[in-house]
Amino acid sequence: MTQRSRIMAVAGRIDRMNAAIGRSAAWAALFIVLMQFLVVVLRYAFGFGSIWLSESIMYGHATLFVLAAAWTLREGGHVRVDVFYADASPRTKAWIDLAGSLCLLLPFMLVLAWFALPYVGRSWALLERSRETSGIPAVFLLKTLIPLFALLMALQGIAQAIRAADVLAGTGER
Repeated sequence: MTQRSRIMAVAGRIDRMNAAIGRSAAWAALFIVLMQFLVVVLRYAFGFGSIWLSESIMYGHATLFVLAAAWTLREGGHVRVDVFYADASPRTKAWIDLAGSLCLLLPFMLVLAWFALPYVGRSWALLERSRETSGIPAVFLLKTLIPLFALLMALQGIAQAIRAADVLAGTGER
């Protein structure tokens, strides 16, 4: 196995991992819809409100968006300004992807992880709960999604940079 094929295999494994996590997290959308429906029915049909159910919708949103973000990046689903990118050659797109990954995405994810880890650590040390009496007693789990998001996005940025460098080396396809 050549060095190039080993490096491309790493990018492929990152892609597959993020796709699997993203597809799994997509089930949170169904959870969100069902919970919101339940909250509305309970509130307006039976006059019953539940902070726990309402917070579970927020947890579902966070899980969906945070865990599916790297998969969305891989699939090209994030918003970007396509003024130059849309009509660019594969090589120009590779330069943009490489520069974006190395100069913007990776540094931002490192900074996010740097600041999030102590924040999440404090939350775990306290086993932080909801501020509401009957809320979900697992805010620390929700906050754990922040450094996980940074890790998954950084890994996807590395995979994107590998593919872009492969194109620039003249050995890859776009």
